[in-house]
Amino acid sequence: MTGRIGSRIALALLGLTIFLALWQGIIWLRGYPAFILPPPAAVMARLWELVADGSLWFHAGATLQEVLAGLGLGALAATLLGYGLAHSPVAERLLAPYIVASQSVPVVAVAPLLVIWFGTGLLSKVLVSALIVFFPILVNTIVGVRSVGRNLRDLMRALEATRWQVVWLLELPAALPVLLGGLKVGATLAVIGAVVGEFVASDRGLGYLLKQGQQLYDTPLVFVGIGALVVMAQSLYGTVALLERGVVRWRET
Repeated sequence: MTGRIGSRIALALLGLTIFLALWQGIIWLRGYPAFILPPPAAVMARLWELVADGSLWFHAGATLQEVLAGLGLGALAATLLGYGLAHSPVAERLLAPYIVASQSVPVVAVAPLLVIWFGTGLLSKVLVSALIVFFPILVNTIVGVRSVGRNLRDLMRALEATRWQVVWLLELPAALPVLLGGLKVGATLAVIGAVVGEFVASDRGLGYLLKQGQQLYDTPLVFVGIGALVVMAQSLYGTVALLERGVVRWRET
């Protein structure tokens, strides 16, 4: 196990080294100015400035708060509605056209309305993030609950299990891997939703930082903001993946 982790770290460092070398090589060959494509050293210097004065932690913390709240709200609403639709084909046929139609409207178009209705504070960013994670988790919830075999349901019925016992002892354990798969997708989409909300109206957050860098032609700042968002999304995805690995291991034992 230790050797495998060491190999992955070595491969990641090698990939990063190659990427930085190609980045610097393109700048040398094409002669791009710093406001078009800054060298890695300039980006690292800007990163150090933001870390030293605390700006990066402040803005990253604001975005992370929006992401976690939006992911939690969207996942909870999608799971509850998905469970109900999985047990009611009539309700699914009634609501499916409206749910699918809602996904045809880009979140960028909805975000200004949410800012107008709920203000420029935390709530509007949370709602944008929740909207963007809602659909994939909803679909996975329906698929996961319906994946439970009929023979297992018949067994629970023969044992005179209550509705809550069926949920906690059968449906939730059987559907959990599929639900966590949707949650992995939602974890990355939640970051996108929060940044979209910050682009529309905000005075803090990584989206605000990116917008400031664009307006000031501070390209190193834009690269730092993008890098912070990548790290945040990867961390959330990795956390859910670790949880999923534990669940899969439990199912295999």
